[in-house]
Amino acid sequence: MTQDQNNEQTGAEIKTDMPEQPAEAAAVAAELEKEAELAKLTDEVNKLKAEILYAKAETENVRRRLEQQAEDRGKYAVANFAKDMLTVADNLRRALDATPASAREGNDIANTLTVGVEMTERELLAALERYGIRQVPAMGERFDPNLHQAMMEMEDVTQPEGTVVMVMQQGYQIHDRLLRPALVGVSKGGPKAPPGEQVDTSA
Repeated sequence: MTQDQNNEQTGAEIKTDMPEQPAEAAAVAAELEKEAELAKLTDEVNKLKAEILYAKAETENVRRRLEQQAEDRGKYAVANFAKDMLTVADNLRRALDATPASAREGNDIANTLTVGVEMTERELLAALERYGIRQVPAMGERFDPNLHQAMMEMEDVTQPEGTVVMVMQQGYQIHDRLLRPALVGVSKGGPKAPPGEQVDTSA
């Protein structure tokens, strides 16, 4: 075979191989494009999943808030009415406190009237308690600024400092909320409270 024939054969081989290279490149490019599209779709799916989870969580939070608001409306709907009724309870208690035991002795009318007022007070307090309204513990308790309002300090060496020794007006709670603080007098001059238990009666 002559040199010219060899050159022609080699050229033919090169020309035969040339068309295969663009085809392979196109296949690789198509594969890469598919992978990129798949990655894009995967990202979009993940984003949609996250948005759905967030929406579900937000919906659950709204549902819980609405349920809590409805529960609160039911529990505290009588709060304003209860405040008005506390004035009645205060007046009944004042009437009883203003009637000394000596005035009842030997006086059937005064005794009967006092017993009637006591029964009325008990019935009123029982009715209030059925709606979650109860008296705030005060007399003999440690002063609690969340429940009590200090009106004065009183010298009393027999009581630990910061003890409620006088109740001028009874306080009330409705369920777990303070309806009205108790107006109290707080002891001073007695034994000091342990560290960390001192109270600030100026609150």
